[in-house]
Amino acid sequence: MGSPLHVVLPEVFEENIASLRTAFAETGADVDVYFAKKANKAGCFVSAASALDAGIDVASAPELVQALAGGVPGHRIGVSGPEKDDALHSLAVQHSCSVAIDSISELRRLATTAQRARRRVRVLLRCRTAGQPGSRFGMVSAELDAAVDLCVGLSEHVWFQGFSFHLNGYSPQERATAANEMIEHCLEARRRGARSADVVDIGGGLPMRYVEPRLWAEFLKRNEPDHYHGTKAAKGFSFYPYGGQSPAQAARTLMNHPVDGTKSLAAKAADNGIRFIVEPGRALLDQAGFTIYRVQQVEDRREADGYAIVTVAGNSLSLSEPWFNTDYLPDPVLLSAEPAADELFPACVAGSTCLENDMVTWRKIGFPRPVRPGDYLVYLNTAGYHMDFLESRFHDAPLPAKAVIRLGEDGPPRWRLDGI
Repeated sequence: MGSPLHVVLPEVFEENIASLRTAFAETGADVDVYFAKKANKAGCFVSAASALDAGIDVASAPELVQALAGGVPGHRIGVSGPEKDDALHSLAVQHSCSVAIDSISELRRLATTAQRARRRVRVLLRCRTAGQPGSRFGMVSAELDAAVDLCVGLSEHVWFQGFSFHLNGYSPQERATAANEMIEHCLEARRRGARSADVVDIGGGLPMRYVEPRLWAEFLKRNEPDHYHGTKAAKGFSFYPYGGQSPAQAARTLMNHPVDGTKSLAAKAADNGIRFIVEPGRALLDQAGFTIYRVQQVEDRREADGYAIVTVAGNSLSLSEPWFNTDYLPDPVLLSAEPAADELFPACVAGSTCLENDMVTWRKIGFPRPVRPGDYLVYLNTAGYHMDFLESRFHDAPLPAKAVIRLGEDGPPRWRLDGI
């Protein structure tokens, strides 16, 4: 099936949905879980979400079509993204999707589309939060007031549900503060005549734990520029918080965060009849996939540079880390018929393209024995954004295949190729 090969595990994805639902329920919050489809393109995750009655968050017409084709009904699909075009609006209206609106002009366009279709479209207004006033997403206070009034005036074709927001970062406390702002917007909207305002979409941003916090803190303390190939690290890396909270812990922290004094966010929402939508991507894909590269060649530079360069069949676009200017830090597992050696074999991992920056792993890894052509490197836990977020057909190479593995009830695991 070629190199690299992505392996995806929908049963783990299903377990993660159940775990997250349990964590939210324990806080007393009414939370609906939508999977952010952009985190992984595999169709099996859409089908799994459909089977569990989870929603899907999409931001393009192809994503919307794939969600529908995977069995997710339109009323379980949220459409986000800035200033969506009329074609996407039309699909959303036709299939009764909920649409997050970024501006008054987009709201007018969507209402016109709904009017022409003789339908009523569900709408969330996206706000620019106080904590991120420079964001390019969402409306400021004066625009929100006008948008709410417009929704009330267009109620024949617009079913106004509530508010959403975009927030960078992984702080549950900051997300709770922003969610509290949205609750206040809902209460104000009700005073302005929008009685149906009872939804706050808090987006994604639930961190995922790749390693124990103690190990992560130890790594950051010892991390040095000369641990990496070339001069990459000298310019400064910005790492994903690999040793943060688990998704379930973050969910509890978020909903239990005190607002308005000592009352929790979950309690304030319940008191005011507010329900939440959460749109995790990476958090639902924890341990739900891995990526395998075949070693193509090894350039042993240990005498000259102190480490080797392992070139794999494939490139770094198939193991992207969207945390910009960074490196995917978890060590790959070396699969080989050869036994471990008495000393470590330091090496970084390069892709097979002609680009200087095509490094699958910039960091010099201490492999347990010399790496040889024909060996395999297995990168674990790559389903969340890593395995296909930036993939392209560079050098006319085909996109890597995805193998879907499910455990058999009585027999061995079953596998198939994913069909999108």
